[in-house]
Amino acid sequence: MRILKGFLVISLISSISSCKKSDSADTALNPFSNGGKERNMIVVMSDIHLGADLTYAECKKNLGSLEKLLKQIKTAPNVKELVIAGDMLDEWFIPATVDTYQGKDQTDFVQRIAMANKGVIDAFNSIIHEGKILVTYVPGNHDLTITAANVNKILPGIHQARDTEQGLGTYSPADNPKIAIEHGHRYNFFCAPDPISNQGIAPGTIMPPGYFYTRIGVLSFIQNFPPAGDIVPVVTPNASGDGSQTLLFIYWNVWSRALSKYTISNKFDEKIIVTNIDGLNGSYSVNDLLPFQKITGGVIDVGLYKGIQDSWSQRQTLNNVAVNIPVSQAIANAAKASESDDQAKNQYFLNPASDKRVVIFGHTHDPKIIASDNFNGQKSIYANTGTWIDHNSVVPTIMSFVVITPQNTSSSSWTYIKLYNFENEVVTKMAADSLRF
Repeated sequence: MRILKGFLVISLISSISSCKKSDSADTALNPFSNGGKERNMIVVMSDIHLGADLTYAECKKNLGSLEKLLKQIKTAPNVKELVIAGDMLDEWFIPATVDTYQGKDQTDFVQRIAMANKGVIDAFNSIIHEGKILVTYVPGNHDLTITAANVNKILPGIHQARDTEQGLGTYSPADNPKIAIEHGHRYNFFCAPDPISNQGIAPGTIMPPGYFYTRIGVLSFIQNFPPAGDIVPVVTPNASGDGSQTLLFIYWNVWSRALSKYTISNKFDEKIIVTNIDGLNGSYSVNDLLPFQKITGGVIDVGLYKGIQDSWSQRQTLNNVAVNIPVSQAIANAAKASESDDQAKNQYFLNPASDKRVVIFGHTHDPKIIASDNFNGQKSIYANTGTWIDHNSVVPTIMSFVVITPQNTSSSSWTYIKLYNFENEVVTKMAADSLRF
């Protein structure tokens, strides 16, 4: 009996070890295989953040690894589509004092990105030109104003999934309409296009306040997070209890926390933020962005983005947001990855007007898979692709991507969603889930 029990234990351990070894080998060596001959797999990556100047670009060390992974994707016989879900070409991650276009224009800027990241751009173009894999680009907030024409100049023939409105897009593969892929920034108060604010300064601009937030943050990074050169003036709630003023106070709180975290050595009245982009042609100070108050408990005002707290509902309508997000929630939770996760669920799975069962976002740099039930009680899956930047301040993981293997017509077939990373140039499976439509 003891011998029999020992044999069973050894067999069980052997079986478990075999399964683990098989799974590890499968994910490490062949994430782009469906086990058959059908070309049906969809690879989704985002937040590559290619910059025009590698001295401060967020993705530099990982460029070679990305190039290698793209070459693997190109030769994978089961991959049908490659989707780039936003923040591919970065107009935001630039020190505040730097002229983004260097006195030229966006076309020249995009060409400089292509030259600085030639290996990666060549790898994308190789896949596009071969024609076996459909490559689709969806805009994000860091490439919000980059036009379809300029994307096509460096990636000729790429498919672009864009809304009518500049800077937005959602993609559903032709054979898989229950899948929705977008960057996710349209639900973020600081990052969604803003075609309402600052029109008197720059008619036609859509640049949201997150652009300035990022420019200041990059300057802080370049200055190595120095002792603060100035102090955020105190603002208190307006004693009148006015709702709009309360929202502006919440907005001030977000800026106050940001400036405490991303310190700069400059005074807040220095005109250090050089724009010359999207109709903005001035140089601005931190004080131009920061809500202020002349009398304690009195009226709160702001220079740039005046009235932004009151236009969120209209802004959501213009940005095709299906389910309204309360403005106080949108402002207060703008920096939380969990807010984007919740919006994937609210905008798609709990929305009776939506039939989507799989939603993929980027934007937060926080790779994950979350399953939940939709409004009909059906299992639905949200995944976030993470990022390819060199150092991820959100979570330690970098170089991540999602692979979708859609179900076929067989009643036993399932749709699989798997999340991988390519750290140390070894593919590792981070999470996986499945469902059937």
